[in-house]
Amino acid sequence: MKKRLNLFKIFVLSSVFTVGNIYAQIPSYYNNVDLTLTGMALKAELANKITVTHTSPTTYTQVWSVLQQSDLDPSNSANVLLVYGWESGIDSDVTNDRSRDKYSNGGNNGEWNREHVYAKSIATPALTTTSPGAGTDCHNLKPADVQNNGTRGNKKFATGSGNGGVVGANWYPGDEWKGDVARILMYMYLRYDTQCKPGNMCVGNPVAVDLNMVDLLLNWNAEDPVNAYEKNRNEKIFGNQGNRNPFIDNPYLATLIWGGVTAENTWGLSVNDKQNVEVSIYPNPTHNGSVFLSFNDYNLVNQISVIDISGKIVKNINQLSVSDNKVSLTGLKHGVYFIKILSHNAVLTKKIVVK
Repeated sequence: MKKRLNLFKIFVLSSVFTVGNIYAQIPSYYNNVDLTLTGMALKAELANKITVTHTSPTTYTQVWSVLQQSDLDPSNSANVLLVYGWESGIDSDVTNDRSRDKYSNGGNNGEWNREHVYAKSIATPALTTTSPGAGTDCHNLKPADVQNNGTRGNKKFATGSGNGGVVGANWYPGDEWKGDVARILMYMYLRYDTQCKPGNMCVGNPVAVDLNMVDLLLNWNAEDPVNAYEKNRNEKIFGNQGNRNPFIDNPYLATLIWGGVTAENTWGLSVNDKQNVEVSIYPNPTHNGSVFLSFNDYNLVNQISVIDISGKIVKNINQLSVSDNKVSLTGLKHGVYFIKILSHNAVLTKKIVVK
């Protein structure tokens, strides 16, 4: 009996150990981040975190040495992996190489240079290579074959399949790289929100909760999971410039913010889907062009849109300004409007009249 009991205890302990290790431990970097938030509230929380911890900006010259650490080929530490590449040495075409000597960097054919995944000229304003600034952020810079980088140029990312390359007037990064690209562009949007909007860099449909986000990136984030190479890259850049890419640490953070296809949830985070937005609007009708919105939980609100009777959006609010426990909408002209309120799991529409 004693022997059987011991075997049972071993089985139970083994089961507990297995279940307890399904999810990775949340890095201490996020200790002061409220991970119970969703939608635009979580976006703002993470954006603040990666901004205030970006304490050691790299110069454009220093980027070379950072990439020689962060983008090492897992199967050959003397090489770096080249974004958009897919083979090495099988044919005579060096432009499609996936791996290359880490010190073979520069501006000549057969070398690798620094690819801005979010293209410099597409940003508003354009990225510069003056530090500090978005143009020298290592999270956005990857080794790329010089000629392949030139072919990509500033083409927008678009859907495709197989190896990377030109798709019509656009660019497909390749099946191996599409998740990496998605997580980089989402990072850039968090870190430089007005300068690096995904909608300017990608061909796709805007998502309801945030018209600046494109469903293409959410699809790629889910379809191409994070691998060990990406994780190492995140750690090395964190060690050099002080901040992390949250979507490499947990791709599911993108799902919590923007919805779409459910990405891998490495931390076991959850959302209470039974929690719904409730709103009171007053006065309604109003006589001075102003109304006040009061919510049961402001953290549930991702976006507020004011739409006139013709269907035109006259106001879009992505970050709520709450004063005296209410949100103010002012400057509304005479007419009938619809207030559309987006949360992580619902769309609520209310009618208001301005007399």
